[in-house]
Amino acid sequence: MGPPSSLLQDLKVTVHGSSLVFPSQETERKSMFLSNIDQVLNFNVETVHFFPSNKDFPPEKVAERLKKTLEKVLVPYDFLAGRLKLNPETGRLEIDCNAGGVGFAVGSSEYALDEIGDLVYPNPAFAQLISKNLDIFKPDDQPLAIFQVTSFKCGGFSMGISTNHATFDGLGFKAFLDNLAALAADKPLAVTPCNDRQLLAARSPPRVTFSHPELLKLKTPLGRDQSNPGVFEATQEDLAFNIFRLTGADITNLKEKAKAKGGSGRISGFNVVTAHVWRCKALSCGDAGKEMERVSTVLYAVDIRGRVKPALPGCYSGNGVLTAYARATCKELKELGFGRVVEMVSEGATRMTGEYARSAIDWGELYKGFPHGELLVSSWWRLGFAEVAYPWGRPRYSCPVVYHRKDIVLLFPEISQSSTTSTSSSSAGVNVLVALPSQEMEKFKTLFHKYLLAASTD
Repeated sequence: MGPPSSLLQDLKVTVHGSSLVFPSQETERKSMFLSNIDQVLNFNVETVHFFPSNKDFPPEKVAERLKKTLEKVLVPYDFLAGRLKLNPETGRLEIDCNAGGVGFAVGSSEYALDEIGDLVYPNPAFAQLISKNLDIFKPDDQPLAIFQVTSFKCGGFSMGISTNHATFDGLGFKAFLDNLAALAADKPLAVTPCNDRQLLAARSPPRVTFSHPELLKLKTPLGRDQSNPGVFEATQEDLAFNIFRLTGADITNLKEKAKAKGGSGRISGFNVVTAHVWRCKALSCGDAGKEMERVSTVLYAVDIRGRVKPALPGCYSGNGVLTAYARATCKELKELGFGRVVEMVSEGATRMTGEYARSAIDWGELYKGFPHGELLVSSWWRLGFAEVAYPWGRPRYSCPVVYHRKDIVLLFPEISQSSTTSTSSSSAGVNVLVALPSQEMEKFKTLFHKYLLAASTD
């Protein structure tokens, strides 16, 4: 699916004011250690959460309630009110827990929520619902989180949140939202966050016990040289964006094909979707004849909270994910049975033992690099942001504001899954967002439907 014809390119948002929100009580001034996983994630993640109108909670009341709730939540999440600083002695990024506050902005759109089009489609105009920075601060003194409540003409509103990825991974952010919702309803915290990033500190001395082809060394340490590319830098190329919708039946057919074609790994929804996308992406790049011997690497995140020893608490707030990988030549991806491709994806997660995770963290201590591959599959599919029950209701939809990146494919839920928790994950479909130069996109589209049709007719 390409962009809907009704897509609004300008939501006509006016930001009426911005301010800082501080913790409601005094918090300890300290420097917070960041793990080697946190270190490489110094970029902002932007999400928008859309809410229909609620007569008991007009947008101005929500904004007022949210501001008061943020004051409370910044006590257990004191680091979020801090600032990112480079320690000149160690060369490491740290969070100065200085209670400097988070940003808060209020805006309004001239449109009703139903007028802004398909919420699932990644409209670049959604960026207007996010405050990326506060003008009153220098670039190196920006808050680690900024919240923006934008009202729509119908009484609905959006909550746009920009957070530095060094503060949370997806699971940590979901727990934060659950806690925000609980405190907004005057309930106790849903879960007490564990903020101790030392739990994922490198061993002393570091012991790299595995090769890590999924990681790329940097020429100079992170933070020392601003010419280093970021982990997820935007490309300047013109890209075509498309959403490919896979229904629950499509995913079931892919699973059945994987079983029939020799798959012996874990044949999960995520693994079959990732294998399908990987194969299409690899085979859509470049000249088919010349490219067949090229090695393609797919990357995806694996939660290591329960894999490392001792296990991290489930409430660990920091980045508790590492990058798993699968590698194959384009020829293999074309000629091998689909079951084997799924198996290779599955092996990526199986490879991520506690020792492998510790080895990757220690690798980061020595080489200061970051994950590197042809394709990163970033899954928002089952994070459950839209299941969070705020006093004003659950979001109609929650989505990321999309990166301009051709090597990231995003998986996110259908809108029907977002507004209710009754949809079983086994029957749930998924939206696959792909951004590629137009010629590659045409090849990708052809392969996507060809392999999907083969799966349903096998």
